[in-house]
Amino acid sequence: MNQESKKTFSPIEVQLEASKQYFWCTCGRSQSQPFCDGSHKNTTFTPRAFSVNENRSAWLCTCKKTGNAPFCDGTHNKL
Repeated sequence: MNQESKKTFSPIEVQLEASKQYFWCTCGRSQSQPFCDGSHKNTTFTPRAFSVNENRSAWLCTCKKTGNAPFCDGTHNKL
């Protein structure tokens, strides 16, 4: 695969609110990345629910290979 045809994934910075439940897309089909929009229906994927303890910004993974889901751990740089 050449560099031009290789899909690149970059994390998305989001503002998260304390105690609010979020659903991170695990299938990669969502048009609302990095959050689930229900595009996983009729697949084996299930969104990952998560919340944070304080209002904060975070970089969420879009390559779906992070070891710290839903947060980016830099794995996309190795793909």
